[in-house]
Amino acid sequence: MKIGYFGANLGAFDNPDAIERLATTAEGVGFESLWTGEHVVLIDPQVAPSPVPPLSPFVDTIATLAFIAAQTESIKIGSGIILLPQRDPIVLAKELAGIDVLSKGRLLFGLGVGYVEGEYQALGIPYAERGARASEHIEVIRTLWTQEEPAFAGRFTSFSGIQSRPLPVQEPHPPIHVGGMSPAALRRAVAQGDGWYGFFQDLDGTAAMLRGLEEAGKRVERPAGLGELEISVTPPGPVDADTARRFEDLGVHRLVLMRGFEDMAGARDEEAGLRFIEDTARELSLG
Repeated sequence: MKIGYFGANLGAFDNPDAIERLATTAEGVGFESLWTGEHVVLIDPQVAPSPVPPLSPFVDTIATLAFIAAQTESIKIGSGIILLPQRDPIVLAKELAGIDVLSKGRLLFGLGVGYVEGEYQALGIPYAERGARASEHIEVIRTLWTQEEPAFAGRFTSFSGIQSRPLPVQEPHPPIHVGGMSPAALRRAVAQGDGWYGFFQDLDGTAAMLRGLEEAGKRVERPAGLGELEISVTPPGPVDADTARRFEDLGVHRLVLMRGFEDMAGARDEEAGLRFIEDTARELSLG
C-alpha cells in the first residue's frame, strides 16, 4: 500500500516555510507522495455546493508542485486534482512536463471536472461542457507528451505544425489519475486513465465506487496499453493500520490521507498537520 498526503497547498500550508516543512517531513518519514488540492476561485459568500469558506487559501497547484520538487529528492508530487476543463490544455501540458523534468520524473497528474458552476462562470467556461472538455483535454495533453510531430483536431482544441519541449521524463508520460465519483467520471477513468482517484471515500463508499468502475468497464473499452487501473483514495480522516489493510483488501493501491476536512476549510494549525504526518508514519510503519 502506497501512502500519500493530501493538502500540500492549503490550510496552514499556504506559505513557503510551512510547505517546505511539510514536504521534508513527509519525505523523511516515508510517505510515497504529496498531493495538492485545487479551487482556482471560491464563491463569496459561500453558497452550496461550494465546499469551503471563500477566504480559504489554495496556493496554485503548478507553483506548489514546482516548489516541492525543489525542496525534495524522492517523494512523488501529485495534483489532487487539477480542474482540467478550467485549463488551457496546451499550456497545462507544457507546465506539467516542466514539473516532471524538474522533479526528475516524480509527477502524478490527477485531474477532475469539479462541481461548482459559479467557478466556471467566473472563468467564462460553459459548465455544461466540462465533461466533454475534460475528455478531450486528456487526449490533447497525451498527444503533446508522446507524439514526435503532435497534431490534434478536436471540438475545443486543434493544432499541427508545433512542438512543445521538453517532453516529460516519465515514459510514455506521467501517470494520469482521473478523479470523480459520477458514472461519467468512472467511465473516463476506465477509458483514459492510468488510475482513478476517489476523494473523501470511506470503506463502504470505496467498495461502491469499485463496483461502479467494474460496471463502467462493461460499457467502455479500456485500451490495452493502459494496463491495470491504479486505485487511489482519500478517506475522510486518519486511518489505523487495520483500516489501511481493509482498503488494500478492497483493491486500493494508494491512500492519500488528510487530517480532516477542516484543513481544506482554512484550519491554521501547522503543528497538528506535521504531527499527523509523523503519527501516521508510526501507525502504518512507513520508512
